[in-house]
Amino acid sequence: MNKLQQFHALHHTEDILFLGNAWDLLSALALEKAGFQAIGTTSWGIASTYGFADGEHIDFETHLGMIKMIAHHVSIPVSADIEAGYGEDRETIVNNVLRTADVGVAGINIEDSPKRKKGLNPIDQHANLLSDIRNALDRNGFKDFYINARIDTYFRMEVPFEETILRAKAYVQSGASGIFVPGIRNEEEILKISQAIDAPLNILSIPGLTQVDKLKELGVKRYSIGNAFSDHVTAYMDQCAAQLLELRDTAFLYT
Repeated sequence: MNKLQQFHALHHTEDILFLGNAWDLLSALALEKAGFQAIGTTSWGIASTYGFADGEHIDFETHLGMIKMIAHHVSIPVSADIEAGYGEDRETIVNNVLRTADVGVAGINIEDSPKRKKGLNPIDQHANLLSDIRNALDRNGFKDFYINARIDTYFRMEVPFEETILRAKAYVQSGASGIFVPGIRNEEEILKISQAIDAPLNILSIPGLTQVDKLKELGVKRYSIGNAFSDHVTAYMDQCAAQLLELRDTAFLYT
């Protein structure tokens, strides 16, 4: 079983896939050493590493370079967060997906909210993009590549539930392997979405939605840390740096 097949299979076991999110090689190796079965990259964390804000402000070459670094130095499957695809047209986005697959990852997250304008992509437009991505992957030897279709309704709409199900069904029919709904908090809505779609549901860690086993009970098949881990580590580094300067003493680094 290759990494693409292995990663796909991890979404279809009795257990939930608890996905650690890395932003550089050190964090990826730490997650692998701890025993995580797979790693997802965090675009937020990678951008922050290079001094940029999230939202495709970092150039794709730099972003892909970090993804490649991570994928080449861990033995577990890696899924790449490529935001909305780093392109303004379908051809560019599809090509960027193929380039990402070429560096050795087993899957991607791709969003339905564009970065250069407000709102969400029209359902049909995004469904067609996902279909083109799936067809291109299949033609280029990536048949089992995992497309995690991120739906940003809970970030962009006041009443997102019905629209989320509508989009999820359309995206699965267009070739998405799984559905990612970040920002959702309501447990009843999580359960209903997991029951309504014929694909694994991925949920993002946010305050108040932190218990992996509880989400498993709600039908969630994949749970992502997102940028919370990188934010926590960054905050700790800031604290230590300030403490070193304030105390003018390195003793606390050895305790």
